[in-house]
Amino acid sequence: MRDGATSGALLDWYDIHARDMPWRVSPADRAAGVRPDPYRVWLSEVMLQQTTVAAVRDYFARFTALWPTVGDLAAAEDGRVMAEWAGLGYYARARNLLKCARAVVRDHGGVFPDTREALMSLPGIGPYTASAISAIAFDRAETVVDGNVERVMARLHDVHTPLPAAKPELTALAALHTPEARPGDYAQAVMDLGATICTPRSPACGICPWRDPCAARAEGTAPELPKKTPKKQKPVRHGVVFVGRRRDGAWLMERRPESGLLGGTLGWPGTAWVAVSEEVPEAIPPAEAEWRLLPAEALHTFTHFHLRLSIMVAEGLPASGGETASATLRPGAQGWVPRGDFRPSDMPTVMRKAFDLARSAMDNDA
Repeated sequence: MRDGATSGALLDWYDIHARDMPWRVSPADRAAGVRPDPYRVWLSEVMLQQTTVAAVRDYFARFTALWPTVGDLAAAEDGRVMAEWAGLGYYARARNLLKCARAVVRDHGGVFPDTREALMSLPGIGPYTASAISAIAFDRAETVVDGNVERVMARLHDVHTPLPAAKPELTALAALHTPEARPGDYAQAVMDLGATICTPRSPACGICPWRDPCAARAEGTAPELPKKTPKKQKPVRHGVVFVGRRRDGAWLMERRPESGLLGGTLGWPGTAWVAVSEEVPEAIPPAEAEWRLLPAEALHTFTHFHLRLSIMVAEGLPASGGETASATLRPGAQGWVPRGDFRPSDMPTVMRKAFDLARSAMDNDA
């Protein structure tokens, strides 16, 4: 049985305190009949996975300026989309973004389906994203559970089972509070509550609209919830990259294969990344030159491991081969990107770190 009292109190709070976001229709506008754009809801939800709202705002603004509709995005060049995504991380999302946009255009006439089940048939849309789109864009009473919602439910019901084992229990509890009326506003309200009031540290229980029914507040356990199973220590991998510049200023670059980590992104040629207990595969330079090893490494942390990249640099590489615009460099291929077309921001963070170290060394040698 759904709990209408708690959802009503939260919606009253949301009507006053809703966060202003570029992809969101405000409660007042929603009440006046303004409908959310499913394309903008979908795009924001994909961008927000594993990322903060602050990090996403500028990316969302650029994407919607470049590609205002799902049809525009579906027609975009893969390399351009990957370049605009660079730095946001989890690059499989960008690849699936294009696949999904093209499926919507090809199979649904450019119109997003409005049910959770139909949305889940699209590339890159899983249970959470399908629930969020169907609730927020189409006002369907789907239960939307992200990390904020898990924390809120764990405290509201004083659940001490550690995550991730607690996920089914917390999802079932969240479903009890999901209303039939205004489910889209409610989904955003409970996420806002977790982001602004029921925060991971020092929750502001005194001004929370759910302070009275909150079992963890009554028990004094709110700050310690949700409990989490300790994470295993991340392993360390290492590898080598080659940062080379031709005499005319062009850079020798590669686009990684579409599958795998950083798939489809622009970066530097190099070796595979292996465990530190293993010997790095032979680092064969991609061009004839006097390559030298920098004393500093590019350090980066991914979800499942830490990475240490040794950096080989060379300048004045011979002018062999033509030039390739970075956006048209095919997956798995290497090419010379002309100086005027080279933008460090088109690369993922780890490759930019390597470039910054290489450029600093090159500038010092100049």
